[in-house]
Amino acid sequence: MNMPAMVDGNAAVAGMNGPSLSDAEFNFLRSFVYEHCGISLGDHKRQLVQGRLVRRLRALKLRDFGAYCDLLRRDPHGELGELASAISTNVTAFFRESHHFDLLTNELLPRWIAEKKNGGRLRIWSAGCATGEEPYTLAMVLAEALEKHGSHVDAKILATDLSPQALETARKGVYPIDRLEGVSTERRRRWFLRGEGEYDQYACVHPRLRELVSILPLNLLHDWPMQGPFDAIFCRNVVIYFDKPTKQRLFQRYAGLLPEGGYLFLGHSESMYGLNDNFDLIGRTVYRKRST
Repeated sequence: MNMPAMVDGNAAVAGMNGPSLSDAEFNFLRSFVYEHCGISLGDHKRQLVQGRLVRRLRALKLRDFGAYCDLLRRDPHGELGELASAISTNVTAFFRESHHFDLLTNELLPRWIAEKKNGGRLRIWSAGCATGEEPYTLAMVLAEALEKHGSHVDAKILATDLSPQALETARKGVYPIDRLEGVSTERRRRWFLRGEGEYDQYACVHPRLRELVSILPLNLLHDWPMQGPFDAIFCRNVVIYFDKPTKQRLFQRYAGLLPEGGYLFLGHSESMYGLNDNFDLIGRTVYRKRST
């Protein structure tokens, strides 16, 4: 995604771009975002925040950023998802960082299915699922593994995100054809239904994949209703927004939901180095929980 050009952090852009964002309003917004989302916004993010939130002001028919800050004070949770969605970048794709799915297909899923074939549960969590490409990719490789190695396993994927807009897209499971670029021709034919008429440039995920995926709203900084354990947690390209203390708390909570030998997958630019000693790095951004 192309990012807006940066300007002096003390400058407020006005005129044709809409209302100006004052120092006090920016400081309130970044404190609010850090407290409720764990996202740290430096001075260099000021123009980006202003440019993206102008759209929310228009959608809410608010005259300026002061009115938007007042809205957040009155109802912090009512607008939280939209705010987080506006300031974060949901960049995702089917089979993104494909080596993770190769590991699942070739090693982990066959082993887990063999271990759980007599009534065990297989659970994978896509934390920060954005618009759904990641959990549906997981569902593809899981469904194929179940067919190949034995289907009598209670297998489910949990997909969560804070953004209501992203979750709406994920629940619909309908994507423009060009978003399927990372999906092989064989998998496109098997796991997607081509639209017709005005939807001929769209594809819908197969009902079998939808059966495997539960999509729910969740703020990673708040209470988690699920008990676990999960065999694997995918938290890719999420912690890049967090500061060190927030990352440490999050990784510790993930460790609590993974059994010994459970797997945590991070994004290509993320690392757990110096943040948690419960895991061993076993591959490219793949971590396994240590035995105690």
